[in-house]
Amino acid sequence: MQAMYPNKQTARIAGALYLIVVLTGIFNLMYVPSKLIAGDDATATFNNIVAAQPLFRFGILSAVVCYIAFLLLPMALYELLKTVDKKYAVLMVVFAMVSVPLSFANLQHKYAILDMLEQFNTLSSTDLKNLPAEIMQQLNAYRMGNQVVSIFWGLWLLPFGILVYRSGFLPKILGILLMAGCFGYLINFTGNLLFPYYEKMGVGSFISLPASLGEIGICLWLLVKGIKNSPASASVHPQRT
Repeated sequence: MQAMYPNKQTARIAGALYLIVVLTGIFNLMYVPSKLIAGDDATATFNNIVAAQPLFRFGILSAVVCYIAFLLLPMALYELLKTVDKKYAVLMVVFAMVSVPLSFANLQHKYAILDMLEQFNTLSSTDLKNLPAEIMQQLNAYRMGNQVVSIFWGLWLLPFGILVYRSGFLPKILGILLMAGCFGYLINFTGNLLFPYYEKMGVGSFISLPASLGEIGICLWLLVKGIKNSPASASVHPQRT
């Protein structure tokens, strides 16, 4: 039986969800920390957060939006790619969705910081002296929690990349980049776990480059170009069971 092919509307929905994930992820994971976290300097980081509490709160909000969009994204991609190989499509959804509750749980470290800031005016001088170190401890716990979650941010890219590569209606190069991105995440996780100064070496950004190129690339492709509606224009892959 000839497989049912996804339409452009499904592709555009997936692209729009992916764009939300990309933009909110960049804001929360890159922009906000670059403005507030001063390396290992707990006092400077504390002063930055106190001076820019709205930015810190918007960072948390953007993370919530990101995780909700990332909960919906694999379901849209499943509808798009299930006719290529249903087993890989299910695996893609499972790996992606496992990361969402872990991400929300990890966000509690930032809520703990908000609680500390709300008690700022009622703390004794001794507690105030310890507050920067306590906030830095929560930020470090959040960072390490993200490293654990990154296992699944990587794992879902492998079946996703295979599906894109095999689809016939999406560029194979994007599938290759997504598959490479999976191993990039896993390499960075392993490096951070085994080598204390791995993050300061700066190699992680280069290793994660395929994932960034692949995810931004597939996001823009789905959103702008979509897919071809005609089955004749794509390689027909019977659904596997």
